[in-house]
Amino acid sequence: MTTLIIFAEVSLVIIIFLGLIWLVGKSSTLLIKYQLFHIEAQRVKMMRRNITGLLLLTGFVLCLAIVGVNGFLIYQGKDIQKYTLDLIRLIPPGFWLKLAVGIAQSIGTVILAAIVLALIQYCLKLANTRAKNLDSSTADDESIDTFFAELYKRIKWGSWLWIIGCCSLFLNLPAIISDYIFVALRIYLIIAVGLLIIKAAAAIVDILDALSVRYSSPDNLLRFYDRLRHLIPFLKRCLELVLYACIATLVTQQIEVIANLSDFWLRVIKIITLIFLSRVFYDVVYLLAEELVFKEKKLTERQQSRRLTLVPLFRSILQYSIYFAVGVSILYTMDIDPTPILAGAGILGLAVGFGAQELVNDMVCGFFILFENYYLVGDYIEAGNVEEKVVEGTVEAIELRTTRLRHPNGQLQIIRNGAIGSVINYSKEYIFAVVEVCVPYNANLAQVYQVVEEVGQELKANYPDVIEPTQVEGVESLGESNLLLKTLTKVKPGKHLQIQRTLRKTFMDTLRSEGILLPAPIKNEE
Repeated sequence: MTTLIIFAEVSLVIIIFLGLIWLVGKSSTLLIKYQLFHIEAQRVKMMRRNITGLLLLTGFVLCLAIVGVNGFLIYQGKDIQKYTLDLIRLIPPGFWLKLAVGIAQSIGTVILAAIVLALIQYCLKLANTRAKNLDSSTADDESIDTFFAELYKRIKWGSWLWIIGCCSLFLNLPAIISDYIFVALRIYLIIAVGLLIIKAAAAIVDILDALSVRYSSPDNLLRFYDRLRHLIPFLKRCLELVLYACIATLVTQQIEVIANLSDFWLRVIKIITLIFLSRVFYDVVYLLAEELVFKEKKLTERQQSRRLTLVPLFRSILQYSIYFAVGVSILYTMDIDPTPILAGAGILGLAVGFGAQELVNDMVCGFFILFENYYLVGDYIEAGNVEEKVVEGTVEAIELRTTRLRHPNGQLQIIRNGAIGSVINYSKEYIFAVVEVCVPYNANLAQVYQVVEEVGQELKANYPDVIEPTQVEGVESLGESNLLLKTLTKVKPGKHLQIQRTLRKTFMDTLRSEGILLPAPIKNEE
């Protein structure tokens, strides 16, 4: 009988500690699977091994202590059975009744919860099947299965946490145990529901995005949606961060030690909202500005170029203004007075300004270029000081500090506005396409002039870029075997190179067909 009592005591300790080890293993599995607190799997496994080892050691020491104490009592000649019964009699009789009732209630709760969970699982399977059948041609069956499986797991683990809390109340365990269990339950439900809402919000945004694309047309406001669609990933990211911050706020409110941190997460939500709204405001205002500026269809090329020049400038000013306003708003949200910071920034800016005279010079020159209309986006210009290398190309952008030119060969040239030097603009009002024609000395000049004029008339009729027909300026120079005639054709800005190539080919073909030979020009060596 003595051996049986010692075996029962040791078995009870082993069962308790095996249950604790099982709970530790399940908890570590949840942490690895769901990564609720972003803990690495290797760290979770190491923690599980350490806690398991500690429990095994503690259980082993308790078993040895039980055997040792009972052995000591036997050595003293005491009756183990009587000694154990005396210890049990010290417990009030009502305790065993309450314990029996608590165990019965706990077992009933577990059985009832198992039945309810089985019923919920069956209902979710039916809902899963119905969801797949709603739109069998386009439904993503795998994502639907995943959603309902995750939903059931969250309901199951939340239910078991609730059951453990109820059992702790039924068994009259210390109140602090049940309090911590229900706090853990609330935290788990907040995190689980929050993660489901995050996934649902992303799915809803994707559905609304697809519907907006489907129903957009030139006749409704959704015609602007395609130009604002790039905000969708940003919206999803901001929405996700806001929901995470909401989860963190609710979780911190459940723990008294860190409850004050909930105010911090509320400020984080306000800052994220400010950043998102500022981005939307910037894109919408810029879109409306473009719509108003380019609403008029009948614009001359000059008007078009001027508006293409001013719209990016407006965009830059709007961007930096919004950045400044959002920065000040964020400081106010964090209860930081921006006035001393702005004053210090002004003094610092003044000090930096003395050492950044070139930068100031570039910006001032940029303003003069824009407002005195030296050149616009789309103009073909030559720029630079005479003694330095001259750059040329088509203007792609005019910024406050630099001008970007695209050379005919393709390379992008960036010039400081303060170092732009003298500017030759080939795109103002009109330009002459200058072509020199070589004819022999014995050619009939009157006939050559007539042929050139006829070619000019035909060119003006066929090419809308030609403003006036070709005119012969006269003899430009006398060579050893030929005369060099200079011709001028007034064309639209920037079209002179194309017209010059066309004129050279047409002159050659026409003069040859008229029997006028064109000897190769001889270049005089200087």
